[in-house]
Amino acid sequence: MIPPSELSQIHVAAARRTETVAELARRICEVPAPTGNEWERARLVASLCRDQGYAPEVDAVGNVYIRRGKREDGPLLMLLAHTDTVFPQTTPISVERQGDILRGPGIGDNSVNVAAMISALGVLDELERESDADIVAVASVGEEGLGNLLGARVAVERYRQSLGAVIAIDGSLGNLVHVAVGSKRWRITVSGPGGHSYGDFGTPSAIHGLGRIIAALAQLEVPQQPKTTFNIGLIEGGTSINTIAAHATALLDLRSTDIAALNQVADRVRSIIEQNAGPGLRTEIDILGERPAGMRSQADPLVQLAAEAITWLGMEPKYEASSTDANIPISLNIPAVCIGITQVERAHTLEEFLYVPPIGDGLAQLTLLCIEASKLIANT
Repeated sequence: MIPPSELSQIHVAAARRTETVAELARRICEVPAPTGNEWERARLVASLCRDQGYAPEVDAVGNVYIRRGKREDGPLLMLLAHTDTVFPQTTPISVERQGDILRGPGIGDNSVNVAAMISALGVLDELERESDADIVAVASVGEEGLGNLLGARVAVERYRQSLGAVIAIDGSLGNLVHVAVGSKRWRITVSGPGGHSYGDFGTPSAIHGLGRIIAALAQLEVPQQPKTTFNIGLIEGGTSINTIAAHATALLDLRSTDIAALNQVADRVRSIIEQNAGPGLRTEIDILGERPAGMRSQADPLVQLAAEAITWLGMEPKYEASSTDANIPISLNIPAVCIGITQVERAHTLEEFLYVPPIGDGLAQLTLLCIEASKLIANT
């Protein structure tokens, strides 16, 4: 156990960096980074790391890697904080400070967590604390939307043989994600001959066929435990009001905390799609993304360490299931959790904001967890 005097030093050092983290978060947030176009933000993050004395590497997909420690062998602790956002490149981004609130699209998801990941290394450096295992911090791409966890997949595969544990940094302070929500994202396409709405009346419409599919899906019963969900999030199709649609598409999201339940629902959905479009219409399913499911028990040593770090702050851990970069290591049976740095509200909206004062606590939590997790994997 870390002695109380050192715990106090960690807390004080982290608290001193509260405003620094907020400023780093602002700088990161103001660089647009929609999923698939994170390069400019990656360059900024790499520059911030060089300013801190590190030699970052940017890989072929846009991940930024920062390694602390010079061991050539032994287990590694990986930190993952995604750089991409849900907002299009053209979204105006202006971060505003209003007292204790920092407001801007993407400021909490995930700019502040990228800033905290970099700053946690700074706290360790300031305290001259050598971790028991090398730490590889990764500013990852492709976590949002249809990014399909690309950055996490690439980073974990790169270090898979030596990974002892992974800490993803995302969400709000006090939340402890140890259950990975898996998902399947499909594009459903219905096609037909099309025609004139009057002259060719009676010709099957792709839009009508898609409507029948959606209506049938709406009646689908899914298990409550393990929690399994489905959603049609976007529909498109047709040419004009007086044209029988030749094409119509829908984007479908299926989720579950259990991979078997997810696959069972996917099979049922596929049957509904194939059976309900109607005569004269064709259906096609394109797989847009798949995220693996899995879980780490609350009794898992890394989960317990994360819970203890939150409890150390005087908070009660909230055990959560979510879809994060931690899905990848969890699905590979690599110990992994996801934690947050501060309280974030209105995520994924233009009104997104975070609270600045808790950042010091969140950074202290992350720093402590880095120390304890590296000790855990070095001794395993």
